[in-house]
Formats: sequence, C-alpha cells, structure tokens
Amino acid sequence: MSSDYNPPSDPLDIIHADHELISVNKPSGLLSVPGKGEHLADCLITRVQAAFPGALLVHRLDRDTSGVMIFAATPHAQRHLGLQFEKRQTKKAYIARVFGRLEPKTGTVDLPLIVDWPNRPRQMVCHETGKQAQTDWKVLKAADDESRVRLFPKTGRSHQLRVHMLALGHPILGDPFYATGAALSHPRLMLHAEELRLRHPDGGKGMRFFAKAPF
Repeated sequence: MSSDYNPPSDPLDIIHADHELISVNKPSGLLSVPGKGEHLADCLITRVQAAFPGALLVHRLDRDTSGVMIFAATPHAQRHLGLQFEKRQTKKAYIARVFGRLEPKTGTVDLPLIVDWPNRPRQMVCHETGKQAQTDWKVLKAADDESRVRLFPKTGRSHQLRVHMLALGHPILGDPFYATGAALSHPRLMLHAEELRLRHPDGGKGMRFFAKAPF
C-alpha cells in the first residue's frame, strides 16, 4: 500500500460545518488519518484541519472507500459523537456495486470478524474468536454480472462490509484485498458511505448528512 499511495488532489468537499461538527465527503484513495512514514502524511484529517484548525477525529473510513465522514470541532463534540458511535446510536447507509446477482433482495449477514494476522490489514470470519458483526443489505438493481446494493452496518468492524459481501460470494467490485478476476478490474473500490444520521452534540437534534455515490 505504502509505495503506491497516490492520493487524489480534489478540493475539500464540505457537506456541513458549524460550531460543533464538520461533515465532509471523502474521496476514494485518501487515507482518513496519517499512515506510518512521511509518504503517508497526506490524509483527510490534515486537510480538514487546514480549513478547521480545531478539528478532531471521531471515526474513519477505509482509504479506498468514499463518502460521508464527520469530524468534531470541539473536545466536547468529540466525546459526544464518539459515544454515539460506540453505543451504535448512529445510522449508516452505504452504496456498493458487488459481483454477480445478489439474492434474495434483502437480508442480514451475521458473521464475527477478526484480523487475519499474517495478511493484515485483511480481516476474516472467525466463529471462535471474532467480534460480532452484522450488516443488513437491500438490492437496488441486479443483473447477472453485478448488483447495486444499499448496505446498513449495525456494527463498525474494520473491513466489515467488504468481508461480509465476500462471505456471501459477492465481493465488492474493485476491492484490492478481497476481489479477484473480473471483480477486481475496476478503477476503484465500489463502496461509498452515502448517509450518516446522528444527534447534534449541542442540543441532541437529529442530523442527516448525505453524499451521492459517484458511481
């Protein structure tokens, strides 16, 4: 990963900003936080902090995933938002294009996940030591070669959506870790965080942040 890191130079796409939180649309190919080494220093949080110096991390998206990310503007907001993620009070919806025809139209994947140590950062299903992970899916459009789905993660495990789709036999198109053959031949990982719902740290009002999938 380190040698071929070539982050996009898109300008910051701000969805919302106020005195407690900032929401941006992360481009695919950009790390959420810095990696190890100078060559992995360019990332979304440093770009956000250039525009909003007090911005603090709340959660992450994988480098290759695009879409809605939220940052806290104050330490109070970081604690408040962090607890919502920890207690699974946030609601997330993703759009993905997956290999093959996914059937039935709706369903739930309930498979525990753990890091695949010799092959990290890959994750794998493990019923003995894995942590609980649940994903609901809904097929939006299906053909023989691919399906467009909306994914609703109930938990927030690393690579959860990618491994859960692989476990169903329908890897996400363009996934450099889990797709093979024809499923891999796409310019990017076809996974986008489309919607995030949470409560505002100042007053608890319900907020919805949305960014349309670019594919």
